[in-house]
Amino acid sequence: MTAPELDLAGQVVELVRRLAGPDAQAEAVVTRSDLALTRFANSFVHQNVAESTVGVRLRLHVDGRTAAGSGSLVTADGLRALVERTLAAARLCPPDPGWPGLSPPAPVAAGAAVDEATAYAEPDERAARVRAFVDAVGGLEAAGYCRTSYRSGAFANSAGHSAHGRTAEAAMDGIARTGGSDGVARRCADRLADLDGADLGARAAAKARAAAEPVELPPGRYEVVFEPAAVADLLQNLSWFGFNGKRYAERQSFAEPGRAQFDRSVTLVDDPLHGSGLPYDLEGTARRELTLVDAGVTRAVAHDRRSAAGVGASSTGHASPGGATFGPIPHNIRLLAPSVAGGAPDGGTVAGGGAPPATSVAGLAGVAGAVADADTAALVAGVRRGLLVSDLWYTRVLDPKSLVVTGLTRNGVWLVEDGAVTRAVRDLRFTESYPRALGPGAVLGLGRRAVRQPDRVDGVWWEAPPLRLASWNFTGGASG
Repeated sequence: MTAPELDLAGQVVELVRRLAGPDAQAEAVVTRSDLALTRFANSFVHQNVAESTVGVRLRLHVDGRTAAGSGSLVTADGLRALVERTLAAARLCPPDPGWPGLSPPAPVAAGAAVDEATAYAEPDERAARVRAFVDAVGGLEAAGYCRTSYRSGAFANSAGHSAHGRTAEAAMDGIARTGGSDGVARRCADRLADLDGADLGARAAAKARAAAEPVELPPGRYEVVFEPAAVADLLQNLSWFGFNGKRYAERQSFAEPGRAQFDRSVTLVDDPLHGSGLPYDLEGTARRELTLVDAGVTRAVAHDRRSAAGVGASSTGHASPGGATFGPIPHNIRLLAPSVAGGAPDGGTVAGGGAPPATSVAGLAGVAGAVADADTAALVAGVRRGLLVSDLWYTRVLDPKSLVVTGLTRNGVWLVEDGAVTRAVRDLRFTESYPRALGPGAVLGLGRRAVRQPDRVDGVWWEAPPLRLASWNFTGGASG
């Protein structure tokens, strides 16, 4: 049975042929989105919203000029109006000598299996996880959200290529708050059933209580253990500014394929089909696993058809809305845990060339409530003096080429002395080059279990284990 979205995309391409002639090149993307969000604040659900939309994106190249348009009116009149106004825009556009042409017909593998219970989750199923989170914080103030999403879509172009797919995702992000401190826990999954609100609530509450009465620390370079939420910010900025094919072509990226730019324990893979994601991009190119860094050696950057043509490469399936401006961005990066990346045997962390810490981690998971799990505790156990960091936020790039970033810690920072968490620390500002901090010899350990972190946009996520780094440059307190 043909997907209705595929029929709709074919109708748009046929309309272009009739209205612009057989020489016009057109590609159409149709996406049905069912998005639902249950939000809570002051420990109560205060909003449940859901929307179901069908959107059509059209890009066409006619008489050497390129234009794009979009719309949500999928009646015959609505589709005709979309084609007509996109054609009118094309006639007003300057010539486009860099047009890379359309994707030729090619097979597109099916994406990951869709969990129907997540795709069609009811509000009370999300609310049940919120209730479990609130109950688990033990009287602290709680806030956050639980969301589910389902997308089905199709692609067609006038070169005869077509593709279609479905995807679903669930995510939860919550904060527990005392009078003066916060703790956070968040997770993204392919199935709503895999989100445990009680577990997330207990983690957030333990961190909030452990973050009370923080002390000031002087600026300086500290050894750090980053939890997965903090590592997610590293992956996000590396994605936007480093592994972006447009920035690479413009020589605004640090990436130098073939060079060992990272510690050998670092393997980064963009893996859209590992989790929720449609199996094709905005140009119909099949999405697939792309190794960006292999055992410390930079191997690739992400490309759409335009950026690839500029450097004599092939598209990696990373065309996305806004790509002409921002460039092709890998949105599903995994920092592989040692057992996945082929590191040390199970049972220890992998250091950047060293052995697992000898200190026993028994009982450390509950120290001061700050260490959320044994995986993080194993990294903390090897730190003589440093900081455990839950989260980074408000990060801004100061120098795109070297990827020097400034930002703040939040939701808990703790001093680690002789392998134990000893006290909470006030939030700190940092200024650091992300590639330098992950460079050869700079990674002292990786946890064994990767945790997927949600982004603000469904379908975008970052997956990483906790990470121990030799040095991180803190330049001041949160106020300056």
